Amino acid sequence: MGSADTLPMYPPQRQQAIAEFLLTVPGRDVSVAEIGRRLGVAAETVRRDLEVLARRGTVRRVRGGARLVDATPFEQALAARHAEQRAEKLAIADRVAEELPADGVIMLDSGSLTFSCAQAMAKDGGAAVVTNNLPAAQYLAQSTTLTVLTLPGLIRGLTSAAVDAATSRRLESLAVDVAIIGVNGLTAARGLTTTNPEEAAVKRAMLLSARRRIVPVISGKVGRDSFCAFGTLSEVDLIITDAGADRELLGELTAAGPEVIIVDP
Repeated sequence: MGSADTLPMYPPQRQQAIAEFLLTVPGRDVSVAEIGRRLGVAAETVRRDLEVLARRGTVRRVRGGARLVDATPFEQALAARHAEQRAEKLAIADRVAEELPADGVIMLDSGSLTFSCAQAMAKDGGAAVVTNNLPAAQYLAQSTTLTVLTLPGLIRGLTSAAVDAATSRRLESLAVDVAIIGVNGLTAARGLTTTNPEEAAVKRAMLLSARRRIVPVISGKVGRDSFCAFGTLSEVDLIITDAGADRELLGELTAAGPEVIIVDP
């Protein structure tokens, strides 16, 4: 078995490991004992973690164990996410590009929608782009006028992003004009959420580094609550989403502080 069996984990890491294990057996009930063996932890510890995951809507408790909630995938591979609401992503990205300065420093987060934002950026400006998004960095590097800086850190294969303590430490020393931050979920109650603790820490550091914060989000993620919260709506200046978003939910987001712009594909 892997590092989960030999190294102690904090509760968020255990809960992440449980959710990732359940993702490998979709549609199947998994017992507390099986999870305990997988992680090398006591049954009572597993039960506490499952209660946390159940409250967040990630798993559904069943007799003696749990199963992953089918309606809200814990995390998808990057290729699958590129295809999700593709037309809406392009429209949102075009609108994000209108909000960006021709020069200055732009922080670009990881993810499929932020990659679309990279594609929509003006290639003839003099801006500097700082990013942990390797596909976006490679794309933007084709420009002869943009300055592209990649953040250090361990590359997470699922998202093709640099996300570890080194990434967060580097971000603590930076100050940028605009940050474009991706989310897996966005609600009035919990704010900005994502699926992974390391991703959440990097996103949090990006928020804190920026004078202006923009959150592009497809309508399918508005009202969805993911695993790790990393920011409040009061810390966001602008949310850009598509016309499929529920108007009542958008009203709740606006009431919490940020401007909300709706685009049509």
